[in-house]
Amino acid sequence: MAQDIRIKMCGLTRPEDIPAAVAAAGAAYVGFVFFPKSPRYVTPELAREMALAVPPGVAKVALVVDADDALLDELTGVVPLDMLQLHGQESPERVAGIKARYGLPVMKAVGVREAGDLEAIERYAAVADQILLDAKPPKNATRPGGNAESFDWSLIAGRDWNVPWMLAGGLTVKNVAEAIRVTGARQLDLSSALESAPGVKDHGKMQAFADAARA
Repeated sequence: MAQDIRIKMCGLTRPEDIPAAVAAAGAAYVGFVFFPKSPRYVTPELAREMALAVPPGVAKVALVVDADDALLDELTGVVPLDMLQLHGQESPERVAGIKARYGLPVMKAVGVREAGDLEAIERYAAVADQILLDAKPPKNATRPGGNAESFDWSLIAGRDWNVPWMLAGGLTVKNVAEAIRVTGARQLDLSSALESAPGVKDHGKMQAFADAARA
C-alpha cells in the first residue's frame, strides 16, 4: 500500500488525544463531535482548547447533525475550525447555504447500504468540497455514524467523483488493507475502532491503525 493514506481520527474528547492522533499517528484530520446523543460529544469550549493545540497543516473538523445556524454560529465563533462535516439529512441546498454563510470547506456524509444510495453522491458532490461515505445506520440507531458498521465496499469499487472522498464505517486494523484494496480509498475516517470504551480513545489503537493503513 502507498504511504499517502490520509486518516481522519474523529470523536476526540480529551486534550491528550491531540498529540496521540497528530504527532504519533500522523492524522491529517482531527474531528470533534457536536451531537449531544453521541458518547463523543464535546462542548465548544473543550473543542476550542483541543483545537488550539492542533499544529498547522492538520484539519480541524466539526461534525454536526442537522445543525441550525445558531449552533453553527456558536461553533465557528468559538472553535478555530478548518472544515464542517454535515452528518445528518442536510439537503444539497442546505450544504451550499452553509458553505456560503461560513466560508469553510464542507464535507457531506452520505449513508450507503445498497447501490441506489450512490445516486445521492453526485448531488452532494456538486455542492460539497468532500464526500464521506459511511454505512447507513441500523434502524434502531440513535446516531447517524460511529456505529462500527461497514457497508459492501464492492458497491464503490472502481468509482470516483469530482471531489475528494473519504471512506468510513467499521474500519479496523484487520480490515483496513482490504478496504483500501477494494475501494481505492486514499482517505479514511474512523472513531469507535480507536476506543477502549465509548468516547475514550485508546492511543495504542490509534497508532496501530495508522501503521496498518500505511503498511
